[in-house]
Amino acid sequence: MKRILPLAIVSILAACGGSPPPPPEPPPAPVAPPVPPPPAPTASAEEPKPAEPTPEEKKKAEAAKKLAEDRAKWEEENKVETARWTTELHADSQKLADKAFPSTKAALLAAMAGKHRKPGNADRDKARHPVETLEFFGLKPNMTVIDVGPGEGWYTELLAPTLAKKGKLFITTADPNGPPDMRGTFYGQRFKAFLDHSPELYGKVQSIVVDGKAPALGQDGTADMVIVMRGLHGMHNNGTLKTWLAEFNKALKPNGVLGIEEHRAKADANVDETAKKGYVPEKWAIDTIEAAGFKLAGKSEVNANAKDTKDYAEGVWTLPPTFELKDKDHDKYAAIGESDRMTLKFVKVAPKAEKKADAPKADAPKADAKKPDAPKK
Repeated sequence: MKRILPLAIVSILAACGGSPPPPPEPPPAPVAPPVPPPPAPTASAEEPKPAEPTPEEKKKAEAAKKLAEDRAKWEEENKVETARWTTELHADSQKLADKAFPSTKAALLAAMAGKHRKPGNADRDKARHPVETLEFFGLKPNMTVIDVGPGEGWYTELLAPTLAKKGKLFITTADPNGPPDMRGTFYGQRFKAFLDHSPELYGKVQSIVVDGKAPALGQDGTADMVIVMRGLHGMHNNGTLKTWLAEFNKALKPNGVLGIEEHRAKADANVDETAKKGYVPEKWAIDTIEAAGFKLAGKSEVNANAKDTKDYAEGVWTLPPTFELKDKDHDKYAAIGESDRMTLKFVKVAPKAEKKADAPKADAPKADAKKPDAPKK
């Protein structure tokens, strides 16, 4: 019996595979619960959209873009103009500046024919009539003249040689060293570069830097003539016309001349509306200037143009030389030509002397006053 039991156990173990049962498998690891997806962003959690630019901000952005384009265009043009000023051209300009002319007309005709003029400027002589205009104002080669708002120097090319020998020429300009993002600074830099091209012709030209918002000439009683070519509308638009007129009056000598050339609006036009388009009514201009201490001395139609309808969406700048619409209807506006312009001559009026009050008269003796009694004898 002792041996049977082990054999039975062996038999049982053999029947089960001959090895001990495997250890029980460990229980499965607990499964982590699924992570829920992040909640969808609500409207309040969205990043705020950038604010829509205000009309004023849009206007500033457009102005900055246009200024950058104008500056880039001018810089390219200035490179070409700088290269044009050869040694020979400087020598020709020196001869022109040194010459004494017998008359205003002779001086202006020589200046108009000068090689110093920018290409294309002479093409506008037939529309601007510079000899007739300046002779009408009474320009003389020995005068002191202030040219207010000379633009890119169209009249400076003619005035500087005419006045170089015996006269003086002052021009107003914005500060070329002002903030670079200001259009006035660009204009100041552009005109300075124009003067720098020819020290022979323009070296004696004296610049008066003015603040367009508060203009001041600082030339009290020194000028024989002040001229304003197509600038009256801008002064009105800026609200500075009365200030400018007062400065002209102070700068001029007694009986000095104020010469005005200006785009002429229709007679019944509202100046506040038409000035934005570049035009002002003639009667309004005369009345406004005379109220500032001047007297109209004459009118000329030398710069009149009956073809100018004065009703363009882009104002006077639709016409040449600006051609604001570029190629659109270019031939149509070229056929019209430059604007219809009034040409007015004013003389500074001497201020009326204050009438002195009459000295009080001594009381006359009354007719019925009794004479003192004669001393008795």
